[in-house]
Amino acid sequence: MLALGAAGLPNCAGKQSWLDSAGEGAEAVSTLFWIVVPAAALIWTVVVGLALYAGALRPGTHSKRRASQMIIWGGIVAPTLTIFVLMVSSLVLLREMTAGSPDLTLHARGEQWWWRISHEGPDGEPVPTPNELRLPSGRKAEIVLTAERVIHSFWAPSLGGKMDMIPGRVNRMTLTPTEPGIYRGQCAEFCGEAHAQMAFPVIVMEPDAFQTWLAAQARPALAPQSDAARRGASLFLSNGCGACHAIRGTEAAGAVGPDLTHVGSRLSIGAGTLPATAEAMAEWIAAPQHVKPGVRMPAFDVLGDEAIGLIAAYLSELQ
Repeated sequence: MLALGAAGLPNCAGKQSWLDSAGEGAEAVSTLFWIVVPAAALIWTVVVGLALYAGALRPGTHSKRRASQMIIWGGIVAPTLTIFVLMVSSLVLLREMTAGSPDLTLHARGEQWWWRISHEGPDGEPVPTPNELRLPSGRKAEIVLTAERVIHSFWAPSLGGKMDMIPGRVNRMTLTPTEPGIYRGQCAEFCGEAHAQMAFPVIVMEPDAFQTWLAAQARPALAPQSDAARRGASLFLSNGCGACHAIRGTEAAGAVGPDLTHVGSRLSIGAGTLPATAEAMAEWIAAPQHVKPGVRMPAFDVLGDEAIGLIAAYLSELQ
């Protein structure tokens, strides 16, 4: 058992471990973990010890008085006190996590199977940043959670706990990151065929860098610069891509799929499935079902490799 435990220690660190915390919420979860583990170990020791005592060390008939005392103290008083201590500890940590007003508000909606995330821009208008969450370090962020069609669960383990996203209901959670870096979030509630490929990167930035990034994201898309990108933009619009995707500053105003205004500046596409490179975008456009089974976007391989490459070149320029 000790060898197995030692082999698992490397998994306690990394961009998706609440034991390697980078936020106040994850620190609270870690603290609660180190309270629960000794309590569970104590309960296990007492239960097993009593079983050994009654079955091996002192087999046979026990007095009614001693048996009653063991039931009352071991079966009623001790578990009640343990649960009470754990409940109080949990409530204290929850109060600390939720106290005070947030510094910024975000909205996240669980779709099948991607994340419709938006920040509040400098002018108060929503700034879409699908499948990517960016937060300033040291600032408390409130995330307003909703869902479409099925239940999802929003979870960035290194930063905090998880919260269900339920159709027809609004839930709220707070995250206060403490360490700049790139972490991983995911859906923690089975939601269908592509559940395992429903992730999102969480980029924690210095506050000044975050404000600069947010201001850039609020602007419309720049005009394509290269000849390939200009041809790709024309193909994007003429083949109906704008019916599902929006690119602010162009005729594309679709709301079915993710907003692509600054898709080239993101770390990934397809909800963390592929890197946001021109090659990966071309692969996705040609056969999204092959990359992510169950995704609702149709394949566009009928356009041919050249046209798909030009569209991907255009999208990669949308910084």
